Amino acid sequence: MSTAQPLAGIRIIAVEQYGAGPFGSMYLADLGAEVIKIENPAIGGDISRQTGPFFLGEGDSQFFQTFNRNKKSLTLNLKEQAGREVFHKLVATADAVMNNLRGDQPAKLGLDYVSLQAVNPKIVCAHLSAYGRDNDRANWPGYDYLMQAEAGFMALTGAPEEPPARFGLSMVDFMTGVTTAAGLMAALIGALRSGKGTDVDVSLFDVALHQLTYPATWYLNGGHVTERIERSAHPSTVPCQTYTSADGWVFVMGMTEKFWQLIVEGINRPELADDPRFNSVACRRENRQALQTILDAAFAERSTDDWVNHFAGKIPIAPVYGLDQALENPYLGEIGMLQSLPHTQNANFRVLANPIKIGGERLPGKGCSSLGADSESLLAELGYSSDAIANLKQSGAI
Repeated sequence: MSTAQPLAGIRIIAVEQYGAGPFGSMYLADLGAEVIKIENPAIGGDISRQTGPFFLGEGDSQFFQTFNRNKKSLTLNLKEQAGREVFHKLVATADAVMNNLRGDQPAKLGLDYVSLQAVNPKIVCAHLSAYGRDNDRANWPGYDYLMQAEAGFMALTGAPEEPPARFGLSMVDFMTGVTTAAGLMAALIGALRSGKGTDVDVSLFDVALHQLTYPATWYLNGGHVTERIERSAHPSTVPCQTYTSADGWVFVMGMTEKFWQLIVEGINRPELADDPRFNSVACRRENRQALQTILDAAFAERSTDDWVNHFAGKIPIAPVYGLDQALENPYLGEIGMLQSLPHTQNANFRVLANPIKIGGERLPGKGCSSLGADSESLLAELGYSSDAIANLKQSGAI
């Protein structure tokens, strides 16, 4: 593949594990940065190497490879003096250090700008934590689900009569990873211009809260509390929800008056356009339930595929798929969103490709190195002899 990689030549050290941090640094690796993953040999590296239930041999898993494409692995124990010395030599050659540790840990391990500026004044230190490094919760452990709970997401998810529900995926983790990558790149551009690095802080909680977007604005300025509505409906625009089809469900979004007119024409119910209950956005919202009953009956006359084909390119419409259907959708192959990532334990290993295209092409990918596979080559680059490397191994520093 001839895809130009815009971050080629950028070196990023990632002290990370599990999901949020690795997801963000993987974006940078996919875009061409050399991402060196620091893994503690004393605990077997990134915990996600042991995350099941599907494994790719010893010390590797499908979960791990999902978040660590295109990365190198360096085993290094930052709690050992010799390990810290190796780390500092590596920082001197790098552009950024990224971590997703608990908020009180970066300073203790010397991963912040205050600790590293003497080693490399241009270094950008990006910190992804649960609650940040500068408040009373800095030492709190935290995960995606907790953020969904406290930031109000769960109260907005699911049917009104059911208990609060989380998203089916850890979207706060993923959004925080991408936000951290964006912050790191912005700071890196600044450092390249000014010659001075900095700290970048992003927390799961802040990102989750920020994603409240317009419901937050409505509440902060008018006290309006957005509540759950059945059928995953939009809080103000109608129709915009799931409807029953002859064989499942279809999601229809009449977000504009033009789309509303096309919907009623397409279901052969043109009289609904002039019905006083539905002839304006406000009226349709006021009579949401009555319209749902009518549209359910109309969409139940044909299959989901029939309706999608009927309205394709005319209105916003999509089939409601299960996970298996979503991943077997032929459209994925047509647009190149399935990527082969051959592994020594599975020659047919596949993942989802990065959604970014550069020059009209998908980004290339290869699996993350096995635990510590790049240690010797990286240490040799830093000037360590074979004997010195052997001593580091024996001491537990690498």
